[in-house]
Amino acid sequence: MCDYSLENVNSRPAALADRLVTTAFPNTITRGFAAASDLDTAVCLMPGTELAFERAVEYDHPVTHRRVRSSATTARFRDVDRSNVIAHHDALEFPDGTIVPLTRLVPGQRATVLQLPVHAVKAATQPESIDEAPTRSEIIA
Repeated sequence: MCDYSLENVNSRPAALADRLVTTAFPNTITRGFAAASDLDTAVCLMPGTELAFERAVEYDHPVTHRRVRSSATTARFRDVDRSNVIAHHDALEFPDGTIVPLTRLVPGQRATVLQLPVHAVKAATQPESIDEAPTRSEIIA
């Protein structure tokens, strides 16, 4: 998913072993991930993508806006609160169960994509063909 305000931001899907940086995108009101080598392009993560940060993750508390440091250096990308159409849906879930919206992440933190979700890997490795219609089990999954 890429929940950023993408009208003015280029984007691309995440790849295994991507080196990412948390950033505030110019001309938007949001934060997210960009490639360390291209801070102007948003890197979109699929739910279930696992990340490893270089150090404990820092984020702004939603009420006090004080900087909070998680004890975790790993996180899993989540798609949250889909029923609220005006909310940001991209978030990280830490091993202790804490969920933090990407818009709260402190810019400048470095992470590496450790693992992509199975459906993203499968889609990236299968050739596309107009003649091949998805099976019922593929549509449901």
